Amino acid sequence: MSYADIAARFAMHGKPVDIQPLGNGLINDTFAVADSVGGRYVLQRINTAVFQDVDALQENLCKITGHIRRCLKERRVEDIDRRVLTPVPAADGEAYVRAQGEVWRMTRLIPDSVTYEQVTPQMAELTGRAFADFHTMLARPDAPDLKETIRDFHNVAFRIRQLGEAMSEDKAGRLAGVSEICNELLSRADEMTLAQRLEAEGKLPRRIAHCDTKLNNILFDADGSILCVIDLDTTMPGFVLSDFGDFIRTAASTVPEDEPDTSRVRVDMDIFRAFARGYIGSATFLTPLERELLPYGAQMLTYMQTVRFLTDYINGDTYYKIKYPEHNLVRTRNQLALLHDIDGRLPEMQEIISK
Repeated sequence: MSYADIAARFAMHGKPVDIQPLGNGLINDTFAVADSVGGRYVLQRINTAVFQDVDALQENLCKITGHIRRCLKERRVEDIDRRVLTPVPAADGEAYVRAQGEVWRMTRLIPDSVTYEQVTPQMAELTGRAFADFHTMLARPDAPDLKETIRDFHNVAFRIRQLGEAMSEDKAGRLAGVSEICNELLSRADEMTLAQRLEAEGKLPRRIAHCDTKLNNILFDADGSILCVIDLDTTMPGFVLSDFGDFIRTAASTVPEDEPDTSRVRVDMDIFRAFARGYIGSATFLTPLERELLPYGAQMLTYMQTVRFLTDYINGDTYYKIKYPEHNLVRTRNQLALLHDIDGRLPEMQEIISK
């Protein structure tokens, strides 16, 4: 069955006349579709190895976009169709299409929109503002209940248990070479599960988090203004400090996460300061404790990713794609160096937040 045959099974206004690859996503395969009456759409093949509960995935998407649309209407925002994703149902009314063992979905393509890859202080501030507004809408009392699309995705305690299991099994015979790193990470387990304990004590609210807070997950208008947050597949119950920390881990690091020279790994505090300014200026829902813990979120997410890379290395590289045998170990050391730099800069981060 061709891509055009798949697209034709959705409730488009016309017939598909052109289909081209779109973007460079690592999980789902994405295509831009043009129809015979000028409509434009985004067609995606869902990676069901990653997202095993497609019903929950699509139910979440419809709930999130529907809620955001209502919020924008209340604000009397103009051109709402360009400021929120719009799912397109299948012609039979279902939320997705199954064909030849694969699962497909469609949304409307937002016209005249652009994404950016290079993180500058200006773009970091805009990103902070965009995700704060996203969180604010989904922190309202009338926000929908969402399901976990990837179970335990940002659950630090779960990731620590996975590391312990990997160490016990030592499938690839690599444990002896990384025992020192393992010991350091495990020694910080209690410190890095603080959020879960605070939630259990009723002190830290579990809200709706995006869980992939990257600059290229925001659509901008041609004039540089924010349109909307995209890539909502991992949007689910979580901590907003995790989203804050995830951006700092990925965007404020001075080098890529597989840079082998750990002496070059550090936090760009101009990026941190700009993102914090954009986020806190718009996140009107934050409790004093959530605000205080935002720098800790950077520690927690960097620690968690260090644990995940190390776990995969010990298991024999079964999860992350690698380019050479020591790739996951290089990533581990890189993220550990970033964690150490965040540790040292925590007082400065806290001062920035407090101001």
